[in-house]
Amino acid sequence: MTTRKPSTLPMNKNALVPHTLVINEIFFSIQGESLFMGCPCAFIRLSGCNLRCSYCDTTYAHNEGSEMDFESILKVISTFPCQMVEITGGEPLLQKNTPFLVRQLLDQGYNVLIETNGSFGISDIDARCVVIMDVKCPSSGESHRNIYTNFKDLKNDDQIKFVIRDKEDYDFAKEVLETHKIPIADNHILFSPVTDVLHPSELACWILEDGLSVRLHLQLHKYIWPDIERGV
Repeated sequence: MTTRKPSTLPMNKNALVPHTLVINEIFFSIQGESLFMGCPCAFIRLSGCNLRCSYCDTTYAHNEGSEMDFESILKVISTFPCQMVEITGGEPLLQKNTPFLVRQLLDQGYNVLIETNGSFGISDIDARCVVIMDVKCPSSGESHRNIYTNFKDLKNDDQIKFVIRDKEDYDFAKEVLETHKIPIADNHILFSPVTDVLHPSELACWILEDGLSVRLHLQLHKYIWPDIERGV
């Protein structure tokens, strides 16, 4: 059972705490990943990442970024006509002030998602936030960084994602599911093929042959805007 609760991190209820974060980009687009795929969403991409996955498609976020205070971040978000906000990266939990931003957005009535690579603890993330957590497979080169104790802090409506390049990755993902008790709905477990490497039909066949209760997951934004890397 999850130990996450609505955040008790100290925060002035009457004013924004003058926290800052290093931001790579803030933009408004269509959700290309997760169970919210296809929905309009505001994105806050934080700068910096502690991993170097072989298939990373946001390497520009590793080092590029500018410091912004919470008031400025929220001012930009307020210009977008939607109530869904995703905090992503890079790796958002690399920055210690990220949980405070999550709480501030939630307290202002936004539906908040956070996408994390699974190499940091998630217990400080407010339980009202939907966590989308990667479990790194061998081809990423970072599978040794998975923190499997994070599973106990997931809620039923959180999501986990396996990015799969080949059969070895697929078998690894199956073993993780067989070995660990993960307290989320089966259809919140996402198997995503590495774009332009593993054809979705091949991954679909493996899932069907094994009768797995998982969701085949494609990156929608790469089909809508195949030649655009940023701001989508």
